[in-house]
Amino acid sequence: MRHRVVRVAVVAVAVALVLFAVPLGVTIRSTYFAEERGALERQALAAALRVDPGFGVGDQVELPTAEADTRVGVYDTTLRLRAGRGPAAADAITRRAAHGGAADGQMGNEVIVAVPVASGENVIGVVRASVAAGVIWRRVVLAWLIMAALAGFCLLVAILVARRQARLITEPLEALSAASQRVADGDLTARAELSSIPEIRRVAGTHNAMVSGLTAAIEQERHFSANASHQLRTPLTGLQLGLDAALQDPSGDLRSVLEDASRRVGELHRTVEEVLALARLAPDQWLDAEVRPIGETVTDVERRWHGRLASEGRRLLVTLDSGVATFEVPASLVAQILDVLLENALHHGRGIVTLTVREIGETLALDLQDEGSIALAPTAIFDRGTSGGGGQGIGLAFARSMAEARGGRLVLAGVSPATFTLFLPSDPTAPVASPPPPAPSER
Repeated sequence: MRHRVVRVAVVAVAVALVLFAVPLGVTIRSTYFAEERGALERQALAAALRVDPGFGVGDQVELPTAEADTRVGVYDTTLRLRAGRGPAAADAITRRAAHGGAADGQMGNEVIVAVPVASGENVIGVVRASVAAGVIWRRVVLAWLIMAALAGFCLLVAILVARRQARLITEPLEALSAASQRVADGDLTARAELSSIPEIRRVAGTHNAMVSGLTAAIEQERHFSANASHQLRTPLTGLQLGLDAALQDPSGDLRSVLEDASRRVGELHRTVEEVLALARLAPDQWLDAEVRPIGETVTDVERRWHGRLASEGRRLLVTLDSGVATFEVPASLVAQILDVLLENALHHGRGIVTLTVREIGETLALDLQDEGSIALAPTAIFDRGTSGGGGQGIGLAFARSMAEARGGRLVLAGVSPATFTLFLPSDPTAPVASPPPPAPSER
């Protein structure tokens, strides 16, 4: 493209130079010939003033000194050369001047001007001045060469300017093309640099916005898949354990097993719906969820996790402050956040796990604490992909996004013992302000 831009600019300049130079060249030629005729006429008139009235009866004529390239001659009424230089017999232009008027023209290789010499009312002779046309043409050609040199210089300058401008125009486009190619190759972090040229800057801005939207959509789908797989792991495990236990005990109550399996499938269905809704949630929207008393929600969570923690030789203690059991919360969201925190405590913590539900003014606080400690930086623990063990670093990031999607906050309240606090607004329609987390006892 750069060569095409240079070629277009050079062609445009060349056409402009030709359109300007051709008329100028013609004008120069006409001007030089006209000036030379004027000079010849002046010399002829100067010579005519030297001719005495006695010229007709044989008096001699003293002509003024002429330029080396100019021939001046005086002709009598018989049109014969009497003085100076010129052809012996008058030519057609000289004969026209003998009739009483100045004449000029070009014959052969000469430019000629002839003026009559009068005495009273009679023409007693003709002064003829001429110069070789080649002398004039040498001046014309020299002027044309100078003009051509200037045109060549202008064309060279135009080429240099065109190359620089082409580089300024094409470099942003080449960079935009390279960024697009990197995106096509899978690098969604590639962005086009914004150019100083408004049109290209708008294209680059639109390209970056498109890539950002595409990246957000892909990340949204990836997060949905990761979140769904993470959140489905625990209920699927519980469902499988229940079914395996029923298979190992054929004499057991089949109805209760099926009811438990149906309940767990319902939980799976709600989990998928909520994760999908979270993935499609707009920034100015809140995630809808059925509200239930916190006491019932915590009881369900305790029932699900008591056995799993007990199988690892660990205890789960649940404490509710007086008056908070009827506090209504988005049950499924709170349950999923607590599932994430309990899963994290099971795999990365140690000792007794304590869940405390308390009220702080208009805010409900759920503290989940174990006897372990957190080695990760508190500022990075909620970053997706950050894990202190062999995990994928999805759970805590997902739990925080679930809390914020309903107007709550999930914070790290302490690193030793490891303590996470979930803050929920007392009014489900009003978000809770971010409370400052307590200073961890260890960093």
